[in-house]
Amino acid sequence: MTHDAPSASAPALPSPVPRPSRPAGDPLPPSAGRLLGIDLARGLAVFGMYAAHVGPEPTVGGPVGFLAELARGRSSALFALLAGFSLVLITGRPRPHTGRAGRQAMGRIVLRALILIVAGHALTALDTDVDVILAFYGLIFLIVLPLYRLRARTLALLAAASALLMPVALYAIQRAIHDGNWADAFIAADPLARAGGTDGLLELLFTGEYPALTWTPFMIAGMAVARLDLTQARTRARLALTGGGLAVLGYGGSWLALHLVPGALTTIAAATDGGGAASAWWSDSVGYLSDDTPAEWLLVGAPHSQTTFSVLGNTGVALLVVAGCIAAARLPRLTRLLRPVAAVGMIALTAYVAHILAIHVVGMEEEPGPALVALLAFVGAAMLLATVWTRYFRRGPLEYLLYRATRITRHIR
Repeated sequence: MTHDAPSASAPALPSPVPRPSRPAGDPLPPSAGRLLGIDLARGLAVFGMYAAHVGPEPTVGGPVGFLAELARGRSSALFALLAGFSLVLITGRPRPHTGRAGRQAMGRIVLRALILIVAGHALTALDTDVDVILAFYGLIFLIVLPLYRLRARTLALLAAASALLMPVALYAIQRAIHDGNWADAFIAADPLARAGGTDGLLELLFTGEYPALTWTPFMIAGMAVARLDLTQARTRARLALTGGGLAVLGYGGSWLALHLVPGALTTIAAATDGGGAASAWWSDSVGYLSDDTPAEWLLVGAPHSQTTFSVLGNTGVALLVVAGCIAAARLPRLTRLLRPVAAVGMIALTAYVAHILAIHVVGMEEEPGPALVALLAFVGAAMLLATVWTRYFRRGPLEYLLYRATRITRHIR
């Protein structure tokens, strides 16, 4: 089963205003460069998700296998971080909306979140091999919404604290679910579970592939980034340094812990379905837990392991990508080359849903052709269609429908 899926960052981000034309060679205005950089980062996240779903398996080895492995898990973490950035854009940046404007902005977020939850369950019902993340992100939007007025430093501290504490809490809750029978009663009483044919809130919070409990730190970190003045070179440099430090702390810390704690690698290898425990510090090739979860699992740094090390490492990679994309967006010649990628980021929700529908219709999960060819076809088609569409329209088709659906919030007093 594939893991990566897009986050709700695409639907949460207001459609960028048309950027004014400028003479060739002129630098981008600071604000335009920042927003184009966010579009570019989101476009790369879309391609990372494509790679995880229809691209080559990491087992092919070499550069292609390395890039395929690098995309898994980290793409969805990047989307989550960008979702937090988008939430702050909607609710007011640089200053949070207050009064009626604030209530309307909160109403838009709530409606978007509910729509994402419904859309996520609908896409899951197609029964593809994609672990659809939209419903999880919809719930996370509701969880972090009360934090939208906080400053960058406070949000960063909350992100750090939740990265440290939430994985331990999730481990304890999952053990309680495994050892008890209260979960069945919870699911039976959950209307979302009955309506969607899933485990409902229990799955979204604790037992799914993207439990909100451990994916919330990504979105809070994105909210903190959105509060920064990214037009300043010093701020972008500090963001990149922070990202690099977190990546080293997360993946490097996991490697050290796995090798220093006696019996950790052996225990993890025995608890998984035959994966290689030696790669557990950074790769999902460690495999899946077969039954019970040993405490040593908390030392793993694999992208989908739901541990503190994985959250820190994935956040670090996401910050590095965002910093790099914003820097690239300020270089005129490079910007022109990257416009098709940014165009995909501008309509990321549409690009995501379309690729799941294509997998459902064409049956890409059956791999009818070479995986690399399929990936290049998906990427090329997405860039072509997005470039043409964004040349004439401000929003993607699904982004426009989402915008229209949330216009009712204008009546909030």
